[in-house]
Parts: sequence; C-alpha cells; structure tokens
Amino acid sequence: MAPDPILTLVWAGIIGLAIFIYVVTDGFDLGIGILFPTMAPGVERETAIATIKPVWDANQTWLVLGGGGVFAAFPLAYAILMPAVYAPLIAMLLGLIFRGVAFKYRARTSRIWLWDFAFFAGSTLAAFAQGVILGAVLQGVKVSGRSYAGGWWDWLSPFSLLTGASVVAAYALLGACWLIWRTEGAVQDHAFRMAWRGGAASIAAIAAVSLATPFLSHDYFSRWFETPGIYFSAPVPILLAITGLMFIRALKRRAEVAPFLFAELLFLLTFIGLGISIFPWAVPGQVTIWQAATASNAQSFMLVGVGLLLPVILGYTAYGYWLFRGKVGAEGYA
Repeated sequence: MAPDPILTLVWAGIIGLAIFIYVVTDGFDLGIGILFPTMAPGVERETAIATIKPVWDANQTWLVLGGGGVFAAFPLAYAILMPAVYAPLIAMLLGLIFRGVAFKYRARTSRIWLWDFAFFAGSTLAAFAQGVILGAVLQGVKVSGRSYAGGWWDWLSPFSLLTGASVVAAYALLGACWLIWRTEGAVQDHAFRMAWRGGAASIAAIAAVSLATPFLSHDYFSRWFETPGIYFSAPVPILLAITGLMFIRALKRRAEVAPFLFAELLFLLTFIGLGISIFPWAVPGQVTIWQAATASNAQSFMLVGVGLLLPVILGYTAYGYWLFRGKVGAEGYA
C-alpha cells in the first residue's frame, strides 16, 4: 500500500518537531557538561548540576521519539542513512552513556574528578557526534538501488568536522544561557562570561556552515542564491543577524531570561534554514520523504498512538519545568 502524501508530511513534521525539541532541551544539558572544566570544583559545579538534575533524563525522550519515528515512518531513509553514520552514531550513544553514568556516579564516589571528566568528555563527544551526523547527511551519501553504497569512513570530511565543532559551540552557548537564567552570584557571573565566548563561537560557526552548505550541491545553491528559492531563504540570514544583535544587547544589559530565549531563537532559525536546504529530501539528492515513507495504513495506525502520547509527553515536560522553576543553589531548587 502506497504512503499517503498528507500523512507523510504530518510525520515529517512530527519527527522534525521531536528533533528540534531534543536539540534545544538536551542541548543545554550537554552544554553544561561541555562547560564543566571551566567551572570551579565545589559550589559552581554542584550548582550547575543542580539546575539540570530534575529534567535532563526527560529531555532525552525526544531523541527516542525522533529516532524511532524515522525508523517507523520512513524505513527506507533509516535503512540507507544508518549504515552511513554508524561510527558517529555509536560515538554519540557512548557519549550519552558516559554522561549519564557520570551524572549518577559523581555524587557517590571519592574520585569525583574522574567522573567530572567523564561528564565533560561524554557531553562533548555526544554533541560533536550529533554535529558530525548532521554534516554527513547534508553532504550526501552514496546510494545504489535502495541501499547504502558507501564506505565506513564516508561520513568523515572537513564539512562534517565543521558541523561537529559548530554543535559543540552552540550547545555550550545554550548551557551558559541556561545557567544565567537559573543561577545567581558567582556562578551566574561565570555563565555570562561563557555566554559571550559561546555566542561569538556560535555566530561564527553558523556563518561558516551557512556559507559552506550551498556549495555542497547545486540543489542547495539554487535554493539560497537563485530564484525563486532566494525569496524563501533570504529572510533567514536577515533574521539571524537581527537575533544575534538582540542577543548581544541582552548580554550587555545582563538580562537573565532573554539570552536563553534569543539563543533558542538562533537554533530555530538555523533549523528553518536546514529545512529550506533539504526539503523534501529524506536522503539528500537521493530519496524524497514520499519515496521513503511507510504504507498509509501504518502511518494512520502509528499516528493514533502518537496523537495520544505526544500531548502527555508535552504536558509532563511542561509541568516538570514549571515545577522546578526559579533560581538554584548548590543544594538544588528552593
């Protein structure tokens, strides 16, 4: 049975939403891990950990939904892309495991320095691997028939390394802005300093990736620099520049919530730019979302389940963030 065109778009939207929510929520968790070596042992590190302790586990729900959604709703894309990114995907999972284990063990051992390093290394590895996966997909993969036809190391390129480093910088920015919002005193002062550095690195990374992406293929180039594609893409860099300026102004006046919101907006705009570049491809240049989609009866059946569970997940997540709101000290939320 052929896939339904409308349900295919709905499923693409659900998966895109899940991936975006994962990036902007677990992104600041990983960002705190990336910034961990810059924090003084003791109060600074314990306060940073306390800000994410109630939410970091739940944030990973969206990664499961996004990855599982691709497997169920777009099985052909999953079958082609997974072998293409096995190495960075394994690295990402190992990083997340180390991050999670370190998070639990550091409070139950005398060798806290070892688990602090594992927390940093796992967070950085996971963030870098996620960026490498993005770069590997964007630069394209070799396909023969309905299968991946490339090699184990095809994902490795200057572009994928650039996107990997860019995600690390961007997550560090999110982590710093989260700490600005949720802490005070010396921890917040340090977070402001890290936000300036992370903001500069992130803006430079966005510019570098944005300039490099159109030259990966003529399809990308035409969407950004030729008509009629330029009419849709031109507002994105303009809005990015405005958001960047607003972010800088927020840091200068030492606003507490605004830097985090503007950092999230930067992520949203880059996500929109990514969509402009690749839609409607599931495997860029090779397979569209309609070619990759599962049968319409499976789409309808799964949509019922997601329709029931997604509001529950959103409600639980929103309640968790509302419950653990406000400023945090080393002992946790007041």
